[in-house]
Amino acid sequence: MKTLVIVTHPKMEESLINKRWVEELKKFPEKYTVHQLYENYPDENIDVKKEQKLVEAYDKIIFQFPFYWFSSPPLLKKWLDEVLLHGWAYGSKSGFKVGQKKIALAVSVGVDDEDYSAEGKYKYTMIELLRPFELTFEYIKADYREPFVYYGMEHTPSPEWIEKSVPLYLDFIDKL
Repeated sequence: MKTLVIVTHPKMEESLINKRWVEELKKFPEKYTVHQLYENYPDENIDVKKEQKLVEAYDKIIFQFPFYWFSSPPLLKKWLDEVLLHGWAYGSKSGFKVGQKKIALAVSVGVDDEDYSAEGKYKYTMIELLRPFELTFEYIKADYREPFVYYGMEHTPSPEWIEKSVPLYLDFIDKL
């Protein structure tokens, strides 16, 4: 079963980890379809019908993005608002078009994982901070799964550290 990976990174050319993940995913077009929102919609005018058809064609969907201000980049929020419409994604006559699809997040995070704990700098775990995504996908009856989170981007990661993430990410997607 092929997986749709919706990538939302406003500065992909400057990315280390998200760019590397996309490069690797593109090596396996028989397994993954990479759909980059900022590349497809530089003006941020989303083709809602096109996006809905794309989502309908897959049973496994990953939303890949860097963690921005305790959420996603703004285009992903806009995508959720505009694509997951009443009558298509939810509502008594919608057919819940995303219902039962396996959905997960793949998130790159600047700081270390210890900072995202009850005792840490930010007082909450990543699971807790990503709860709005979980609730959104549960609301539309999707099969939301635990996210893939890779920490430590803020402190100039080594090439080895970046490469270490690649097989972990692919394994996560393949086991979804």
